[in-house]
Amino acid sequence: MKKLLIAVSILLLSSAFTSFAQGYIFTDVVKVPATPVKNQASSGTCWSYATAAFIESELLRNGKGEHDISEMFAVRINYLNKMNDNYLRRGNGNLGQGSLAHMFTNIVKRHGMIPQEAYNGINYQSELNNHRELNKYITAFSAAAVELKQKSPQYDILAESILDTYLGKVPEKFNYRGKEYTPLSFASEMGLNMDDYVEITSLSHIPFYEKSVIEVPDNWDFGRFWNVPLEDFMAIIDNSLSNGYAVCWDGDVSEKGFSHKNGVAINPVQENIEEALKFEKICKEISVDQKIRQTGYENFTTTDDHLMLLTGISKDQNGNKYYITKNSWGTERNSMGGYLNMSESFVRAKSISIMVHKNSIPKEIRKKLNF
Repeated sequence: MKKLLIAVSILLLSSAFTSFAQGYIFTDVVKVPATPVKNQASSGTCWSYATAAFIESELLRNGKGEHDISEMFAVRINYLNKMNDNYLRRGNGNLGQGSLAHMFTNIVKRHGMIPQEAYNGINYQSELNNHRELNKYITAFSAAAVELKQKSPQYDILAESILDTYLGKVPEKFNYRGKEYTPLSFASEMGLNMDDYVEITSLSHIPFYEKSVIEVPDNWDFGRFWNVPLEDFMAIIDNSLSNGYAVCWDGDVSEKGFSHKNGVAINPVQENIEEALKFEKICKEISVDQKIRQTGYENFTTTDDHLMLLTGISKDQNGNKYYITKNSWGTERNSMGGYLNMSESFVRAKSISIMVHKNSIPKEIRKKLNF
């Protein structure tokens, strides 16, 4: 009986740190506190979900407790910003649903934020987001304004009414956990300084240790990113996670090696790619350096597809390194509750950028960035 209890105890302990994905057995090395996985559903709003998840993890790290931040509050304001930008660009702006992490933090700075229970952004017959129709009306309305070559007094009223119809009116004040707030006072109460968060990339065609605009479609507001060599980029991710900071990640998920269903993202070498894509056993992956990474960016095989949250580091049964990744596709699309493990090779090759707290950057790199 004693031996049985010991065996059961060992099994319970190992299950707390081990997850399974087809032929992969992952053991957690580092984990950062995170809120539950959400579902962006039929909306291209991963940027808002990932950054809200990042902010929620930051609130946990700062001892502010668990909060569910409204993604659609930021999405709504972002739609208005995109519509105005498109008008001034004479119809050549980006009216797609995608954006980047700094757009969320900029909105928090200027407009505040709201808990999900005060604004869920669904004002139509659905339990989940569906922005297909909304985006079509935004596109049509924006085109009409450009064609007329003027923004009449009715323009802002019409724009707001479209968003009110689909997302609902934003409350000027709301009660949350026994206290009344405005969006700005709620953001102030949470105590995070949006200026503490920086976006970082690694591209060799722009100067290292300086800020530059990166040329991806979702960077429609020409946001500037700190650029560092690949080894520094990875060191920032590792240092952040190892010191309790989550990392907001933007990158390419169009590759066949990215399999949310199987809970893993890999970057296999070409000679065993068919075997690797069965996800039944660990296969050799590409050794990615700055040149390989840059080639992917410049031949458009590494694209700006999706934002997620890195919440830890894991290893497989062979000791290979992975990054524990919180997705926003709900909890039922894989056996890992909506999480997956992205290999080190995949992250080196397929990352576009990250957002981190600047204090999570190693000191020697901070000095080069003049932080």
